[in-house]
Amino acid sequence: MATFERKNRSVQLQEDAIRYFLIVAATISILTTFGILFSILFEAIEFFKLKSFWYFFTGTEWSPGTSDSKFGALPIFSGTLLITAIAITVALPIGLGSAIFMSEYASDKQRTTLKPILEILAGIPTVVYGFFAAITVAPFIVEVCKSFGVVASFNSALASGIVMGIMIIPVISSLSDDVIRAVPDSLRKGALALGMTKSETIKDVVLPSALPGIISATLLGVSKALGETMIVVMAAGLRPNLSWNILEDMTTVTVRIVDSLVGDQAFNSPATLSAFALGLALFVLTLILNIVSVRMIKKFKIKYKMSSL
Repeated sequence: MATFERKNRSVQLQEDAIRYFLIVAATISILTTFGILFSILFEAIEFFKLKSFWYFFTGTEWSPGTSDSKFGALPIFSGTLLITAIAITVALPIGLGSAIFMSEYASDKQRTTLKPILEILAGIPTVVYGFFAAITVAPFIVEVCKSFGVVASFNSALASGIVMGIMIIPVISSLSDDVIRAVPDSLRKGALALGMTKSETIKDVVLPSALPGIISATLLGVSKALGETMIVVMAAGLRPNLSWNILEDMTTVTVRIVDSLVGDQAFNSPATLSAFALGLALFVLTLILNIVSVRMIKKFKIKYKMSSL
């Protein structure tokens, strides 16, 4: 009896130790997130004490290095959103199409072969994508535009967006494949039993059922595109340019953050502190996207947990 009690206490101590370790790990993760937020927030507040908060978000001129420095970030935000929109336009049809093929049409052998090959794209360094954009994609776009009599810059939002879209294809494809395969097979069999073809079943039953997860995968891809730097530097340029012409050079938030922090300006100067204001705006935007993504994933799991009962 005593031996059993000692063994029971030993097991309980091990369980308590594991539980406390996990609590500490979770606490460290949460505190790290808040530490990052506050470190950005306090410096951003210092910037807004020196420069107008309203002009920062609505101004159309960004010229921190001049005597009459201006910090209108609207060209930077527009460049970020335009390049990200191009990336999603490229990545979503290709990523979703490959996910549908692997989950609905490919055999198990084909899927186990194709999916790892596709996910190799996720392991390629972004600087390699940048070289590909600058050396291959951008000159190709210039030549194609020249053949139609259109002038295109070697640094353009289009080249950067296309290559960035290629970079995030594995994110959308892999996650979409998982959520499509998670749709209960009974829905497919029921649709086929009612006389629907396989393509109609996918279009009218499977994809609507997996839509929350697909949207979540897309938003995660958007978050990754928003944080990309090297591809933009090498393929889109550094100039804050408020334009809707995707053949012109422009820049993004992350590029301007790097450019502001590597200069020879004093740390407490508006030019340097502007990086923290841009970082705060990017943090809030990606936080909103991640919250929406998590909520949609939760909705997807609840929906099919109930349908499987």
